[in-house]
Amino acid sequence: MTRKLYYENPYLASFQTSLINQGQDENGEWYAVLESTGFYPEGGGQPYDTGLLNGIEVNRVEEVDGEIRHYLVSSLDAENGLVEGKIDWERRIDHMQQHTGQHILSAAFDNLFALRTVGFHLGREESTIDLDTSALESSHIEEAEKLANQIVLENRPIETRWVTKEEAEKLPLRKSLAVEEDIRLVIIPDFDYNGCGGTHPSSTCEVGMIKILAIEKEKKKYRVSFVAGNRSFRQFSKKNHILGKLTPLLNAPQEEMEAAILKLLETKNALEKKLEEANDKLIAFEASQMRLNRENTDLPVTGLFENRPIQELQKLARAIVMEENGTKAVLIAKNGDKLQLVCAKSSDARGNIKEAVNSALSLINGRGGGNETFAQGGGDATITPSELLSKLLANL
Repeated sequence: MTRKLYYENPYLASFQTSLINQGQDENGEWYAVLESTGFYPEGGGQPYDTGLLNGIEVNRVEEVDGEIRHYLVSSLDAENGLVEGKIDWERRIDHMQQHTGQHILSAAFDNLFALRTVGFHLGREESTIDLDTSALESSHIEEAEKLANQIVLENRPIETRWVTKEEAEKLPLRKSLAVEEDIRLVIIPDFDYNGCGGTHPSSTCEVGMIKILAIEKEKKKYRVSFVAGNRSFRQFSKKNHILGKLTPLLNAPQEEMEAAILKLLETKNALEKKLEEANDKLIAFEASQMRLNRENTDLPVTGLFENRPIQELQKLARAIVMEENGTKAVLIAKNGDKLQLVCAKSSDARGNIKEAVNSALSLINGRGGGNETFAQGGGDATITPSELLSKLLANL
């Protein structure tokens, strides 16, 4: 078996070893198996390490059938079987901070409120824990976050220990063990005792600030999103940069931004309402003009348009047939490479609007819906709007 250097020294960023073998898997990907490795394989909620072996990129590491495979972008040139490994240290320390941050945050929820963590995901931007509870108060979030950061500031030691099942049972484990052999515990004395196979720093201060970003209700549990360490710094920097840009735009300091945005939204909604009312008046006026301008009052009111939303066609068609008995309206718009149509009639007018529209839609591979007095649809511009209009008029 490969010697696991990442357990002996999680701070090992480079190492030398010997090549046991290399080959290709069923997908043709090259991989190498080493006598010893500092690369952590994916497992226990922690992603794998990446880096280089003799200058060749290692893009993932997995434990397959008891052997640790280092997947490579190409075959490994190992003269005399010697291999030099270099770990992407920024990725490793990030994973250590997030994983240990999860231990601390989960223990804080457990110790304070007996809320157990039943799921953990270490993502690229943020991580999540799932709490086994159907109720979570904002005070729970604040107190757990406060305690977690207090543990960080106290610079408590983090111990890793291999124990037997009997030895583990004598300790106040936060959750039951998933294995009965090769038991590895990660311990923050007098705070958290947890079985874990991940890599962790030697003290809590190295985790850095732990910040909860959001909570989300999911069935009978709550998902808590958080960041730790360097990610917390990046989050703070990014949000501070955004707030700095918003300050002059809103003409308000950060503490007054919420009120400024609410006022802005109220103004926006009021303006949109006025604009909609004005647009409705314009459509009503347009409808009356279209009725007046038709040459024959026995024929439907028609209109051909370019790049006009179907929602406006609907309003216009209804306005046309609303004010005059025995009226029909046929409106068509060419929007890009699509034709859209709306047809309507007053309740006393003859004909079936839906049947006429369905017949015309077959010419443009279209689909639509409606009823006897009002129907709409759209399809491909395989014919001109004028040709489609002629078809509709013939059907009506």
